Amino acid sequence: MSDPGSEGVRLQKVLAKAGIASRRVAEELIELGRVQVDGEVVREQGRRIDPDKAVVHVDGVRVVLQEDVVTLVLNKPRGMLSTMHDDAHRPCVGDLLVNRKERLFHVGRLDADTEGLLLVTNDGDLAHRLMHPSYEVPKTYLAEVPGPIPRDLGKRLRSGIELEDGPVKVDSFKLISSLPGRALVEVVLHEGRKHIVRRLLEAVGHPVQTLVRTAVGEVRLGNQRPGSLRVLNRQEVGSLYKAVGM
Repeated sequence: MSDPGSEGVRLQKVLAKAGIASRRVAEELIELGRVQVDGEVVREQGRRIDPDKAVVHVDGVRVVLQEDVVTLVLNKPRGMLSTMHDDAHRPCVGDLLVNRKERLFHVGRLDADTEGLLLVTNDGDLAHRLMHPSYEVPKTYLAEVPGPIPRDLGKRLRSGIELEDGPVKVDSFKLISSLPGRALVEVVLHEGRKHIVRRLLEAVGHPVQTLVRTAVGEVRLGNQRPGSLRVLNRQEVGSLYKAVGM
């Protein structure tokens, strides 16, 4: 528990600096019991905390207190490697981060032919948990595949398909659109095995032609242009913390 004595910074000042609310509104949040410090509801206005050590939640959502901690979304273009450096000078994620002052790293990877959402952060604890299979954070993909799509395919994929390295099943499957000879499908799964979406759809006779990751947990790519970086807002960061129990 953080020391409520004279050391540290007043909680309402910390909340205001983190962009949660004005100091006055932060005091109201504290009074209403909507703020927790290190798992304990705090109602006293004079509480001081160490922003570098305390874990603060407002309405159950973790608040990032350290100014130098940043999490971004990259819309990784097709053909770009999910590495920070490539000896063969091929395009890689690190090329887009050279001018940033933080020491950032990508969370997991997308293969070169897959586009879409790749998280980039300097929050080591968050990154570790997001990549750990035990937290089962869902990931959403849009895949263009040969059509038509049989009516029972979603049921088969939810039940599970046996691959060479073990079974896999999707959390959800949806047909987005269908044209003669091809279809756009949405696949949601929390698996992290290599090329898992491509291998899964190929195993059921619908090899992937294009693949885009559109979401990790509640963080969505939206209409962000390829090759661009976007800083996550407080709600998005909070949703990632919540997904991995932080």
